[in-house]
Amino acid sequence: MAPFSFAFIIIAAITVFILANAVRILNEYERGVIFRLGRLIGVKGPGLILLIPIVDRMVKVSLRTVVMDVPPQDVITKDNVSIKVNAVVYFRVMEPQKAIVEVENYLFATSQLSQTTLRSILGQSELDELLASRDKINAALQKIIDHQTEPWGIKVSNVEVKHIDLPVEMQRAMARQAEAERERRAKIIHAEGEFQAAQKLSDAAVVIEDHPMALQLRYLQTLTEVASEKNSTTIFPIPIDLIAPFLEKVRKDRGKA
Repeated sequence: MAPFSFAFIIIAAITVFILANAVRILNEYERGVIFRLGRLIGVKGPGLILLIPIVDRMVKVSLRTVVMDVPPQDVITKDNVSIKVNAVVYFRVMEPQKAIVEVENYLFATSQLSQTTLRSILGQSELDELLASRDKINAALQKIIDHQTEPWGIKVSNVEVKHIDLPVEMQRAMARQAEAERERRAKIIHAEGEFQAAQKLSDAAVVIEDHPMALQLRYLQTLTEVASEKNSTTIFPIPIDLIAPFLEKVRKDRGKA
């Protein structure tokens, strides 16, 4: 009876071992690359996968988008400015068999490729271009990295330059440049205002020259404005031309008398 129990236990253990190595369950976002005696036989999943124990080996690959942070890289720009730049790479596996067969570790390979491409592309650009045309730099990085990872079955959807760390001396120089630019614009705006004011005064002089009564109306308007102020005494010079018609009338009246 004891030998029978011992044999049953051995058979049960072997059965559990076979089932544990033969049955695999893959999620919706996972695929299994199956190797049989070292030879690739295909990609399976998702769901229940049955393998031949010892003979078959499965490598799971996730199809979800991977967000990879590229570590800060020391870059010397085209105009010889030393900066530190980091980026973020968004990619996903499109062909699991290539990601396993064509490259040893596709995550590590993509990370290294992103770092070298980042240094290469940014080293060909000037600092002002990096700061002002970041979208253009991102597009160039995405195109190059995606082209080089295509044989691995990987699709790079987006690359974003996250941060550009400038030296302290360069930050001070850029601050001085920005301040000088603001002063230049302020002076230009002030000069344009003076020019427009001079133009208006010139136009007013032409009008007054053609219509002398306009000057007298301006005097009367000024008197009205001054009278509205709460002043005790106001001395305002009145041009003789303004009261000349009244004086002429007085003289005529006296002559008739």
